[in-house]
Amino acid sequence: MTEIHPDAVLELLLGKGGRSNRRANLAKMHELCRKQHEAGTRDFSLPAIGRLAEAEGIMKGRALYNAPSADYRALIEAWATYAGPPAPKLTKTLASHEYLMRIEDPAIRAIMQAIIAERDKLKAQLNVLKANTQVIVDRRPLGATITAAPGAQPVTVLTLSAQLTPSEREALQKAVSTDYLDERGLHEGSHGEILNERGRTMFEVGFARAIRKVLGG
Repeated sequence: MTEIHPDAVLELLLGKGGRSNRRANLAKMHELCRKQHEAGTRDFSLPAIGRLAEAEGIMKGRALYNAPSADYRALIEAWATYAGPPAPKLTKTLASHEYLMRIEDPAIRAIMQAIIAERDKLKAQLNVLKANTQVIVDRRPLGATITAAPGAQPVTVLTLSAQLTPSEREALQKAVSTDYLDERGLHEGSHGEILNERGRTMFEVGFARAIRKVLGG
């Protein structure tokens, strides 16, 4: 509390003269602040008083921030100084803190406090991960494709080539390669059959073509 009463500030502001409307509004603002003080409030911030002044029809709350409203701000500041700083907000006591205060042994209380702090830290880290991580698990076999007919459920299609291991694929590719056949005195016929050097059929018509289809080539 200070010895400077806002009444004195109002008298000085009214003594500056000016329009009658301004003087009337200053008096109304002064009375509004007086009621606030008598109600026990110490919040004389511009946003708080501005809302009340607008509700009372004195002036628009945002007008308090304009240069012509300097006298109104001076009057509000006088009330704020007279009332003293706003009371500090009460901090909410956490349930874990209440629990700790019930533990009489200081050593056990310290251990429990460390455990709770570690728990809170892990929970915070987990929340961060949940908020920023999206894991997509694709359980389709390697090489599978999704097809769907109009009006039907999607179906996973797994091609033959996708079922082959790398060694199996390499073996089939080698079996129908020109170099491999030449080394063994074999060659591929016009219809995909495999012939020996005497022209005898070793693998039937379509053999090489079938392997290439399996390989997807």
